[in-house]
Parts: sequence; C-alpha cells; structure tokens
Amino acid sequence: MFGLFRKKKAATPADPLGAFDQVIESFERQGAALRRSAATLLALRGQLARDKERYEARGRDIDARVLKAADAGDAKAEKTLRNDRLEAQRMLEQTEAALSKVQVDGALLVEAAEGVGKKLAELKEERQSARARLSADVLVTDALKQQVEHFDRVLRLDEARDEVERAHALAELYREENKERG
Repeated sequence: MFGLFRKKKAATPADPLGAFDQVIESFERQGAALRRSAATLLALRGQLARDKERYEARGRDIDARVLKAADAGDAKAEKTLRNDRLEAQRMLEQTEAALSKVQVDGALLVEAAEGVGKKLAELKEERQSARARLSADVLVTDALKQQVEHFDRVLRLDEARDEVERAHALAELYREENKERG
C-alpha cells in the first residue's frame, strides 16, 4: 500500500561510536531525571518529618488541654478537644504513612540512579575500548592498504619485466629469422 503501513526504521548512526554516544546520552538524561526525582522526594521527606513533629506536638498539647478540661469539669470542651485529638491523630497517621512511602520510593530512586550511574560508567568504558579498537582497526586497514598498493606495484613491475622479456624474446626471434634468410 505505497509504504503507508511499513514500519519506519530507527535512524542508526553512521559510525559505531555514535551509537554509543546516543545510548550514553540517554542514560545521562535518565540518571538526571532519577536524581531530580530523588531530590524532590528528599525535600518532601523533610517537609513530612516537620509535619509529623508538628502533629505530635499538637497531640501532646491537646492531651494537656483535655486533662485541664476534665479537671475543670467542662464536658463540652473535653468532648471537642477529644475530637480534635482524633483529628490530629488521623493527620499524624496519614503523615507517617506518606513519610514511610516517600522513604521507600526515595530509596528505590537512589538505588535506580546508582544503577544507571554504574551502567553509564560501564558504557563509557566500553566506548573507550571500542574507540581504541576502531583506531587500531583503522591503522591495520591503512597498513593493509599500503601493503596491497605495494603488492600492486610489485605486480605491475613484474608485468613490465615480463613485457620487456617478451619484447626481447620477440626481437631475438626476428633476429634469428633474419639470419636464416639472409
């Protein structure tokens, strides 16, 4: 159907080192994104830790006020304060749950960033090795080209020598033929 449904091939770089560079660049972007996300979670963890301390302090404050209201015999104030204490406890539990999740997720992101960092270091090392091998291959290829050129020159020289010998042999034949005739 005129190529409409044909899959497009991914553009491949002309040189093998370009492929390494593309993958390395991708891993660097991925690592940067992981580090940014980990930093965001670390900042959130700090905020949640402060919120937890604030809700704990609020709970202690409400507990003290409940005792004062109970001592004073103010049942209505005591009931309201107990409801406030339940709300503070729910907020504390939600904050602790969020803090726990952030710590787990942060640890996973840090671990993933370290993994990407290790893989990136391995790829960079492999690229250096590939670069060295390619350089050596180029040197060997150049040396082989020079050998082939030298061999071609030797062959042309041999052909020229053969041609000169044929010419001498032909001249010798004509000389002998002329001697026999004459």
